[in-house]
Amino acid sequence: MLGENHSLRNEFPDHLDTIAELNKSNADFAAVLKQYDLLDQQIRELELKDSPISDESIHELKQQRVEMKDKLYHKIMATENS
Repeated sequence: MLGENHSLRNEFPDHLDTIAELNKSNADFAAVLKQYDLLDQQIRELELKDSPISDESIHELKQQRVEMKDKLYHKIMATENS
């Protein structure tokens, strides 16, 4: 669905405490989360405004978002399982 919110907090509501903790205590996690949120916002705006962007370009942006989300999720799981 176009314009769907993929914020990390929206994607993983069961892990909000861990996300908040890592965002405060882990600079690498916080930096990637900030990039992820900015990219997610950019993608939503492009979709909602029907901006002129090639399918390949939007696919690349979405792939970057997936890779960042995967990295963040693994950090969340490693923290919760330690």
